[in-house]
Amino acid sequence: MNTVMNPKCPASILPICVYLCASVAIAFAQTEPASDIADIHLAAKPTGQNMNLFMRVDAPRGGRYELRNGSMLDLVRTAYGFDMDKVLGGPSWLEMTRYDVTIKVPANATADSANLILQSVLAERFKLVTHKETKPLPTWALVPGKKVLMKEANDDGDTGCHPHAESENPAPGSGGGRLMMSDASGKVTILSIGPGQTVQYQCHNVTMDAFTVAIRGMPGAQLGTNPVLNETGMKGTWNFDLKYSLNFAIAANGNDDRISFPDAVEKQLGLKLEQHPNPTPVLMVDKVEEKPTPNPPDTAEALPPLKMPAEFEVADIKETDPGTTFGRIQNQPGGRFISTGMPLSSVVNNALLPQSQDQLVGMPSWANSARFDFNAKAAVEPGANLDPETTAPLLLALLKERFGLKYHTEERTLSGYALVAAKPKMKKADPESRTHCTRANAPPGSPPGSVMMTCQNITMAQFAEQLRGTGPNMNVAPIDSTGIEGGWDFTLTWSQLAGRAVFRGPDGAPPPAGDAPAASDPNGGFTIAEALEKELGLKLETQKRTMPVYVIDHLEQKPTDN
Repeated sequence: MNTVMNPKCPASILPICVYLCASVAIAFAQTEPASDIADIHLAAKPTGQNMNLFMRVDAPRGGRYELRNGSMLDLVRTAYGFDMDKVLGGPSWLEMTRYDVTIKVPANATADSANLILQSVLAERFKLVTHKETKPLPTWALVPGKKVLMKEANDDGDTGCHPHAESENPAPGSGGGRLMMSDASGKVTILSIGPGQTVQYQCHNVTMDAFTVAIRGMPGAQLGTNPVLNETGMKGTWNFDLKYSLNFAIAANGNDDRISFPDAVEKQLGLKLEQHPNPTPVLMVDKVEEKPTPNPPDTAEALPPLKMPAEFEVADIKETDPGTTFGRIQNQPGGRFISTGMPLSSVVNNALLPQSQDQLVGMPSWANSARFDFNAKAAVEPGANLDPETTAPLLLALLKERFGLKYHTEERTLSGYALVAAKPKMKKADPESRTHCTRANAPPGSPPGSVMMTCQNITMAQFAEQLRGTGPNMNVAPIDSTGIEGGWDFTLTWSQLAGRAVFRGPDGAPPPAGDAPAASDPNGGFTIAEALEKELGLKLETQKRTMPVYVIDHLEQKPTDN
């Protein structure tokens, strides 16, 4: 530190003067307002068939840190490194209002350092105030059952829980498919999915402490984000197999031979999973404003919009190998677009992004079975990545060039749904509670394919948006015609299998006016329409709407040469 002597400061007290000057400098540095430049605005409404429920975070690069479509809850948990369920308090809109945030960061910023800057931005622009404390939260604990069904180990051989040997080399057609998963080191494991959507693990020489840790990496266990507590009191090591169904599975053909993870632990191991309160660090939101302060005047110069290309720089297209049994469409970092094993109709859909399949007409029948692999790359600026919306115009240009795609748009009258009140039976919400709807698999024993939606302090207009995508012909959200005001608490359970075969007409057209999806599942599950009426006292009614449609005029069956 360079010291400048104050001529009015006697030499005898110079050390004190230097100390006081340094203290003043430190105090000034601590109280100076944050000068981080950030472009903040409300996120756009979803335009395609995705519900737009998730935030997209691009790692800091090129002096930019971008967080797209994030709720305030998303932004806070990201900034402070807390799981979503451990950010408590805050106003009712914390999970609903969504923002796009771009922050100017140092060129060498890491995710950790960028999130420290995000904390400062949230405090400065949204007046966010938080504090940390400890609260008892429900946590899964492994406890003894009636009788232990495992064998004590002899300490020979490998240690740990691994996928069953047969799962690593599955025979084609022997089960419900395959699941590819990778660990933190990048090692990829392929699991075969057997009847009942089951996966199987072999555990050898495993302590109960090690098993509760291993549970975190088992796909489909879905026991939340907290560590599983070992409260068995069991010493030593153990050998056992564990076979369970993936929680996101839907039973095929109505044969529900699934077994949940907790049931498998109890029936196969003689242990039980119970939820116990456990002291847990949480982040409390004390204060935050919904409307941020305006962007600084120099924001556009400091953070100019990234220029996106109008077409792919290079693209390789080839017919899919007939032996390919999976399909995917994916945007990768650096401007790369990959589509493998997907019907050409799906690629066209990703280029036009209609809200509903009813808005895409004239697709040749062969396009639903002809599969092609796309490997394309766009020249993007440092810090820019492709997402479905920015990829769409590039993909559209590619389809026009290589497949001769021609189309036009026009207005047509289509059938849609309105949400109306029949005999409402919902609980009035605490207006101060957070507004949200969450979806999860229904409890074990529910009809095949059952989903449970839990809503808190939700208005009917917001709920109508949440119904988007809950069943066939529901890609466009129903219009709220209930006339019900205020926020409400309720749960809704329906089967994704119920009524699937009869929801649409034999020609694939929407149901005629006045009809709604109403056929029950033979195993007792409700359609979404039945569940709304029986559980909430609401109804879906069809109505005619004028909407834009894409009409395919021409599409070649073979692409031009690479």
